[in-house]
Amino acid sequence: MSHTPHRLEVESISIGYGDKIILRDLSFQIPHGSRVAVVGPNGAGKSTLFKALVGLLPLQSGRILIHGEPLGSHQDCVAYIPQREEVDWRFPVTVHDVVMMGRFNQMGWFSRPSARDKVLVRDSLQQMGIANLAEQPIGQLSGGQQQRAFLARALAQEPHILLMDEPFTAVDVTTQDATFHLLDHLQEQQVTALVSTHDLNLAASRFNYVLLLNHRLIAFGTPSEVFVKENLAQAFGNSLLVMENGMMLVDECCPPEVEHHHHGKAQ
Repeated sequence: MSHTPHRLEVESISIGYGDKIILRDLSFQIPHGSRVAVVGPNGAGKSTLFKALVGLLPLQSGRILIHGEPLGSHQDCVAYIPQREEVDWRFPVTVHDVVMMGRFNQMGWFSRPSARDKVLVRDSLQQMGIANLAEQPIGQLSGGQQQRAFLARALAQEPHILLMDEPFTAVDVTTQDATFHLLDHLQEQQVTALVSTHDLNLAASRFNYVLLLNHRLIAFGTPSEVFVKENLAQAFGNSLLVMENGMMLVDECCPPEVEHHHHGKAQ
């Protein structure tokens, strides 16, 4: 089987914890340099997919290929920015230290940073607009600033693929704009980005492709191909609201199974 270089290929992967399968038999191919929104209800497996793509969770079956080679063949090829609540912000490191961590795989854990490492870190801090915060402890920053520190770390890593888990949740407009500015910059450099988001309108307007999940792959394609009524019903059930202006909103408050009331009794 011949492989086109420079792309991410996921072939029939299943991922879970012990006996519990979170994602089942997922297959898709992402062209190099694409910007992909990963969308689905809470608990659909978006974070699980990212952890598998960065090698933090083992596959129960299937395989992941990057540039036609198995995951792990490329040193530091994939950068991962987890959800903010997954990070222990009390860890006593400065912003500069966090960004330098993006260079560790290249330079080895016990080597001293080279001149190039230092330049990359400085440039990454400047590009994300937080050079003035370099010596601040990461825990003292605002949520948006912390996000930008993690974006700078990913930038310093010089990845081929960037995974961002819910970067737009509870950040200010400035940080959202800075994030998209970085995504534009990386796309010019042919870096592939997968970004999970609850904002379906953002997914529809700012991304080349949408990956729609609910424990399995419901659809992968352009936003207009994916965001059709049938796919959205499979992903979100009754919790999806489509407004008259075309805006799509997901009501995350109530799980679909308790919404159907019939003569005063839940079905």
